[in-house]
Amino acid sequence: MKILFVCSSNVCRSPYCEFVFDRMAEEDEKLKGKIAVDSAAVLNHSSRLHPKARRALLNEGFSEAQLDAFVPKHIKESREAFDSADMIIGMTRWHKWLLPKEYKARFKTLSEAAIGKYRAVPDPFLAADQDSYDRAMGVIKKYLTRFAENLKEELK
Repeated sequence: MKILFVCSSNVCRSPYCEFVFDRMAEEDEKLKGKIAVDSAAVLNHSSRLHPKARRALLNEGFSEAQLDAFVPKHIKESREAFDSADMIIGMTRWHKWLLPKEYKARFKTLSEAAIGKYRAVPDPFLAADQDSYDRAMGVIKKYLTRFAENLKEELK
């Protein structure tokens, strides 16, 4: 199953999801080898991870080399990621509205995939400090954990 996480710029929320969820899947016996994870932007073009996202991922135990290898993708240059995705997971309903029509049927918000109801995942891009930023990432991590549990049930 190919899962594509999307957000506005692919520098905060969706890369965090890509890194953390990929590790979750690789460390879980039921998901290992069954899930491929990627991320992309649906709005803004960006060239690197947000500095606070980088710090949050370093705090999660990812290496400088892993983070240096990450290149934000955008829908206009990375259509193959969207074409091949079985599931497109966005942070808000707004991300669905920004998708071309052919991708909308495969879209869910992260909260819908995790808890079955819509809750917008706030954009921490303008968080004043790292603690505020990390709290937003904590919300995402909780949703990712629930989403992984749901996928294990689906893949039985």
